[in-house]
Amino acid sequence: MNDFIEQTTHPGDCILFSTADWDEPYWTNKQHCAEELIRLGWRVLYVESIGLRAPIVGSKKDLNRLLLRLRKGLIGYFFGATNRDKHLWVLSPLVFPGAHNHKWIGRFNQFLLQWSLNRHIKTHSFTKPLIWTYHPYILTLIKRLQHKALIYHCVDDLTALPGINVAHFSKAEEELLNVADIIFVTSISLQKKCQRINDNTYFFPNVVDFEHFIRASNATIPEDLAKIPEPRLIYHGVLSDFKVDFDLLLKLAKKKPNWNIILIGEEREGQGCNSLRELQSLSNVYMLGFKKYNDLPKYLMYANVGLLPSNINVYTKSMFPMKYFEYLASGLPIVSTPLEFTKSHKEGLLIANDLNGFIVAVDMQLQRGKLDLMERKKIIGDNTWSARMKKMLNLINKYS
Repeated sequence: MNDFIEQTTHPGDCILFSTADWDEPYWTNKQHCAEELIRLGWRVLYVESIGLRAPIVGSKKDLNRLLLRLRKGLIGYFFGATNRDKHLWVLSPLVFPGAHNHKWIGRFNQFLLQWSLNRHIKTHSFTKPLIWTYHPYILTLIKRLQHKALIYHCVDDLTALPGINVAHFSKAEEELLNVADIIFVTSISLQKKCQRINDNTYFFPNVVDFEHFIRASNATIPEDLAKIPEPRLIYHGVLSDFKVDFDLLLKLAKKKPNWNIILIGEEREGQGCNSLRELQSLSNVYMLGFKKYNDLPKYLMYANVGLLPSNINVYTKSMFPMKYFEYLASGLPIVSTPLEFTKSHKEGLLIANDLNGFIVAVDMQLQRGKLDLMERKKIIGDNTWSARMKKMLNLINKYS
């Protein structure tokens, strides 16, 4: 234990098994945590997604992802992980995606990844690395690996995602929960699920890079946004009919033609909801496409209200939207459907169950106006990536 306390206090090595690729346009908990560890001086091997679901037949996006992953995987297999920073390496595993429940394919995947990990550990002298994982398919990989604490960072109910083999994933997750030293979760529902198996479960909601979002305070309004009159109601993120209630937005746009709804993000392929198509045809709906993380604060800064119009389903129930603190950091009051996280986080937020409630709530937020800097600082408090990582590392010290 003393060795590990010293290792954690004085940064060491970490292998982080992610469910998202490093260069994903929408950064999530995984990239932010890795970046924070690196900032604190840790050396991180970031292992990209091993493909939790099988590719969709006929999906151009999935085909392109497969071809890209094959190219990156071959590079990783022959030349090793790519050095992206002084303390960061990114490894794209050469695996068959979504085949973890198939005995021989699963073993083949594990063999290829094990070989790549062993080579990196030897080449770069990784010493008893901290294991930080976002999925359960790692126990075989680390069985023969000398390592420090095993951390399971449970940020979503992945069994609720389309295409996941629920029975196989749930079994693997239960095995991980039984042996993990610490579990970090991002929602109360995930905490309840994990705590039934492992008492060392801690609730750490998604947070925000506060400085990144207030930095835009004096920025010039983007050209495409300047053409849109106020009031501007904004949503940013993947435009997925699995997560976003486009029917609600469509009814809102029709009912309040003087309110301008701005959608920032890319549409998910293969959707069955026609409401997004109809939304695009309305004169008070503006789809501005994907915006880089560095540019996003400028768009939020010049909006009036942040929207969280989420569908209520098994997946979103355990979701803590990163947008919540990003909106607040940008000074935006928020209107949300009744997601689970709203029971514990109510600052700057109004909750609406239906169209009429949404209209009333948006109107109230427009009247109250933007949050000033003091309000934002008070609400955000220590809900920042740096503060949260320090708390996590302190707990890792305690239980290792």
